[in-house]
Amino acid sequence: MRKQRIAPLLFNFFAGLKNFSRPAGKAAAVLLLLILSGACREKSPPHEPPPEIQHIDVFEDEPVQEAEPAAEEQPAVSGGTISLSYQSQRSLSSFSGRLPAFGVNFSEINPVNYQNADPEILRQMGAEQYLIAFFSGEKLYREGNYDSAIAEYNRTLRLNAGFAEAIISRGNAWLRKGEFSRAIEDYTRLINMGISRPELYNYRGYAWEGRNEVTRAIEDYSRAIALNANYTDALINRAHALYEKGEYDRVIEDCDRILRLEPRNAAIWNRRGSAWYRKEDDDRAIRDFSEAIRIRGDYALAYHNRGNAWYNKGEYDSALADLNRAIAINPSFTSAYISRGNVFRMMGNHESAAADFASGGR
Repeated sequence: MRKQRIAPLLFNFFAGLKNFSRPAGKAAAVLLLLILSGACREKSPPHEPPPEIQHIDVFEDEPVQEAEPAAEEQPAVSGGTISLSYQSQRSLSSFSGRLPAFGVNFSEINPVNYQNADPEILRQMGAEQYLIAFFSGEKLYREGNYDSAIAEYNRTLRLNAGFAEAIISRGNAWLRKGEFSRAIEDYTRLINMGISRPELYNYRGYAWEGRNEVTRAIEDYSRAIALNANYTDALINRAHALYEKGEYDRVIEDCDRILRLEPRNAAIWNRRGSAWYRKEDDDRAIRDFSEAIRIRGDYALAYHNRGNAWYNKGEYDSALADLNRAIAINPSFTSAYISRGNVFRMMGNHESAAADFASGGR
């Protein structure tokens, strides 16, 4: 019988959902974007490892606790949840039309080339009021002023109730504010309008997860993946939700798919290692944590997790080396102190163990 795991294991939270990026083809106003630039919410690079939020899984009958992210990790959404990203999937097909005064058909314009549309210039160009309100909302969203952005999206929808871009943008703003039920309402409204964009299901899945409705979240992530089999963000989010449910075989399957798409995603190597760890396969866990560290040499979380796996194998010197490294990278990593304290205790160094437990708040 395997000995009880005492050291806590931190696992990477997904991710991703990387940032809520604005879909490229933001809009009809891409129109006026000819002179300035179009409507596209900021996007993080498609292959950048997602920001992480950590959970501590404590194995001594203690409740699961949430830890603050390590210093080097910047979650896109506060409140101890996961983060969302969006890789542009929209086209301008629903926005084709002609620019007022110029007679230029903007249906063929690549919106990625136009950014930060200026609502004042749109006014000068005679754009319709609902578009001016929409782009004003987009500007406020980019500035992080979500309440004012929502007010502009509401004004847009009073002028044009069926403008889908404003509904998804408002849903994203609700999501940023942590108002998950309102976000779900907006995403569901779009879905009921017959709009089957994979990101809508991905976002709604995230909102369900925010309400602790993990089964519904998995269903929506799966719908997103059915629409786009290579939708990395939805795969990342589903892997996280499955981990929460303890379905580690399915976590590993999703991580396998993600790593075929993003082989240098250190966070996913770490997550798959966490799933192997939960399945008590420490050798495979160590291999995955090691790959995460090879890709990202300052990955304190992966050093911590690999240290725990070495601990479970009784290889205390290796465990101590990894935990020392985790603490050197992140001196405020309290769980690493607790894990190292357990190693010291097993090695008979009770004084150092006591000091680490004190540093870890145990």
